[in-house]
Amino acid sequence: MFSTISRAATVAIAIVLAAPMVASENVGSGAYLAGRHAVYSSDFASAARYYTLALAQDIDNPQLMENVTLSQTALGQLKRALPVAARMESLGIRSQIAHMVVIADLIVNEDYEALLARDSDTKSVGDLVDGLLSAWAQMGNGSVALALEEFEAVAKQSGLSGFALYHKALALALEGEFESAEEIFADQDNSQSLLTRRGLVARVQILSQLGRNDDALEILADGFSSQLDPSLTELADRLAAGEKLPFNQVTSVRDGMAEVFYTIGAALNGEAADEYTLVYARVAGYLRPDHIEATLLSAQLLDSLGQYGLAVETYKKIPRTSSDYHAAELGRAEALRRAAKPDAAIEVLERLALDNPTLPLVHSSLGDLLRQQEDYTKAISAYDKALEFTEEGDRSQWFLLYARGISHERLDNWDESEADFRKALELNPDQPQVLNYLGYSLVEKQGNMDEALDMIERAVAARPDSGYIIDSLGWVLYRLGRYEEAVAPMQKAGELLPIDPVVNDHLGDVFWAVGRKLEAEFQWKRALSFIDPDDTDSEADPDRIRRKIEVGLDQVLSEDGDEPLKVVNDDG
Repeated sequence: MFSTISRAATVAIAIVLAAPMVASENVGSGAYLAGRHAVYSSDFASAARYYTLALAQDIDNPQLMENVTLSQTALGQLKRALPVAARMESLGIRSQIAHMVVIADLIVNEDYEALLARDSDTKSVGDLVDGLLSAWAQMGNGSVALALEEFEAVAKQSGLSGFALYHKALALALEGEFESAEEIFADQDNSQSLLTRRGLVARVQILSQLGRNDDALEILADGFSSQLDPSLTELADRLAAGEKLPFNQVTSVRDGMAEVFYTIGAALNGEAADEYTLVYARVAGYLRPDHIEATLLSAQLLDSLGQYGLAVETYKKIPRTSSDYHAAELGRAEALRRAAKPDAAIEVLERLALDNPTLPLVHSSLGDLLRQQEDYTKAISAYDKALEFTEEGDRSQWFLLYARGISHERLDNWDESEADFRKALELNPDQPQVLNYLGYSLVEKQGNMDEALDMIERAVAARPDSGYIIDSLGWVLYRLGRYEEAVAPMQKAGELLPIDPVVNDHLGDVFWAVGRKLEAEFQWKRALSFIDPDDTDSEADPDRIRRKIEVGLDQVLSEDGDEPLKVVNDDG
């Protein structure tokens, strides 16, 4: 499978992008404080507005200029960020964000001479960015030999070889030197930079240009296994048909420079702060508006930052004609869900399912959302579709079966539910979620208690810090009449999930069973205080808990027609 950049390489390029904000006595306090609050909330639109107001009152304040530049760039408004960024440079203020904005403007204007003439000591973005951009600028000036030398110079720096050689290969391919580009890929088979999705696709295109479609298909199969999304499936189909794929990973020097920012942004993703990674993605998208991956990365980061509206709007920039449109729509649906707009998210996924009837991921995503909305009947239908188009025996099927099993269980379709759980375990025998859910369900259904205990103990061994799984262990021991043994795991579950009503209710029952009745009543009262009245799917029954507090567990069991508490004998 394609991989992400290694942590060691990421550390080699990690950059502090912005100085800490420092209050200024000369700044209008209202606008400054509003801007500061907006930044903490990642509300870039408000931050840009308020910091601009504050900057108007203190035009040479470095922190205000930095935050205006950051906010506008995070919004993708580099043209609005440019005047402030240019002023920062004119004042001799060192700011990597400002430098990137100014550099982006030079690239758009193809002013490669000015880019090469910049002072790397006072206007540096970082060794990797500076070096790669300088090499591409040499390409822009027509000095291919100098460009290749500069790529090699960057490659000699510790931790940067993979990045530099990847860009050197792209530059060679742009010049039509496909044999030389493939030599780099073939020689760097284990380089993490060349094993990213874009790296592998670039190599596939290069091999196709060399008339080696069979080798390209092998690269696709090795790199992505059998899980080809529509974009990769399209590539594979064209290769199999004997078509010579165009090389379009970079089609110009400007594209190459956009790739510099995207490459580093993708490497920083998950390692650096999302706001700072977003700057790289936004610059890449500004330089190359058709860079689908840069747009998707920007949207994903905005989603992670809680800016769901901006994320939705960014996902919508992916054209319907793109083979990655499905990925954008899946992301848009997730952003809508996280924005508490589940109906809109479901509408997006239902429409996407109609357009992509054979794509399992679309149906499974729809099933997950419907299940979260407790529409279990429709969820089951979605999972049916996902399973229909998933290869039989594929290990990924286990989650689809598990999720469908939960939906059946919620509808009291126990036979279908149990069958799904057991089939999931055939595919993934030690999966703790499935072991726990099936084991717990067997306990509740008064099924094979010994099998249930074995399943839950295996789940605990795999996830010893999972409060829900520890709760299951305590509960099965309680159901088996092993009350004293149930106390320790139930107490641990209570520590791990202190505000979960079901766990507190269970702990109360266990305390009652061992004669600790005051503690039992205390736990039941805690359980009542944590019940969400809007959660109609919770196991915690407030009326039953109140009755236990009123008359005790023994009386409630009698009223329910259940067997009374009975300690198991030594012989079981």
